[in-house]
Amino acid sequence: MTQLPQTPPQTVPRTLNSNADGFKAQLDELLAWDTSADGELTRTVADVIAQVRSRGDAAVIDYTNTFDRRAVIDVAALRVPKQDLQAALDGLPEIERDALLAAAARVRDYHLHQGETSWSYEDALGNTLGQKVTALRRVGVYVPGGQAAYPSTVLMTAIPARVAGVAEVIMTVPTPDDVRNPLVLAAAAVAGVDEVITIGGAQAIAALAYGTETIEQVDKIVGPGGAFVAEAKRQVFGPVAIDMIAGPSEILLIADDAANPEWLALDLFSQAEHDAAAQAILLTPSATLLAKVAEAIERLLPTMARAELIQQSLENRGALILTKDLAEAAAISNRVAPEHLAINVAVEHEDAVLDAIQNAGAIFIGAGSAEVMGDYAAGPSHVLPTFGTARYASPLGVYDFQKRSSLIRLSEQGGQEVARIASVLADGEGLEAHARAARARLTSFDHNR
Repeated sequence: MTQLPQTPPQTVPRTLNSNADGFKAQLDELLAWDTSADGELTRTVADVIAQVRSRGDAAVIDYTNTFDRRAVIDVAALRVPKQDLQAALDGLPEIERDALLAAAARVRDYHLHQGETSWSYEDALGNTLGQKVTALRRVGVYVPGGQAAYPSTVLMTAIPARVAGVAEVIMTVPTPDDVRNPLVLAAAAVAGVDEVITIGGAQAIAALAYGTETIEQVDKIVGPGGAFVAEAKRQVFGPVAIDMIAGPSEILLIADDAANPEWLALDLFSQAEHDAAAQAILLTPSATLLAKVAEAIERLLPTMARAELIQQSLENRGALILTKDLAEAAAISNRVAPEHLAINVAVEHEDAVLDAIQNAGAIFIGAGSAEVMGDYAAGPSHVLPTFGTARYASPLGVYDFQKRSSLIRLSEQGGQEVARIASVLADGEGLEAHARAARARLTSFDHNR
């Protein structure tokens, strides 16, 4: 257990008032976050990627031995046999195994409701138009493993891929000092991962993106990671797809006097303990509740194992914000576009607040729907948009592992009509070959060719 500070911390997040002069500037400052990597990190990651592309397995082994303090001589030693995954599951304490299986079942059930299916229709001219939905063939799942173990991330990434119909799911996870976490390996067994490779960092992303002599290239890389992983994902995008550039965790609470101040304080802590750069914000129209939450934070913070980290996070990017009313709280929330949004208001106001929300990665409604439930076992994937990207991005889901192809089968009558339209527009664009290819169908059209 982490040793608590000698002097209990007394600092709470900054308190802001939406009606005060300069609030917009204060909010902008609070939300400011530079998503670009510094020059040295960018160059380091670029060098790692270049080395993996040119030296393949040898570079992966060298970087793994250096960064993870291992003594591997070939890639075979980096792979975890499938029987070891099952053995890890079988060897778990019953309470952990049951929790893992229950969480996996909930995640699978939720994602069975997602995804798209192929469809087609016939228009008035006899043309058949539609869409063919196909699963990606091979997906790489990155699971962090440097400072903590994340079996939940295995479930939240691999299970949606499996539900989507992905043929091969490859998981990479760093194992510093050659220490393998049994719960992570057990989660891989439960989620149906095909192959586990114990590598991490930018070298893992490069190996998945470009392949090596023994590691086959994937079609898409998903999963969170630190700064080097995020930058590597940014640099390999194009030859391979990625889910998103994940940043520090975020939580925003909208609450009124019906909320429990201690629960709110703990909810803020739950994300603040991730990282000193994590963001935890409370929006409330109640000055009384704001004061109670501030008091609960000061009282409970010294009791937390990660008190120092939580305090740093709250000081760096946390805030308790007094708003005019719940409608303004919802408007500010939309400006923030948080990764996690929890609505803790009187039941009669829940729907009105929910209806006003446009931008959020995951929305937790009601006092009992703590954000932490979504981290582990509610059902939806906990891989969510950060940095305000919930304005246009969505949680990881089955749809992220599927692609769509347009289907076009023109009848003779319909083809001639489309050809006439296309030839006119092609002439207008000055593309002669386009126009002539369309006009050729006006004189001779065989839809069976």
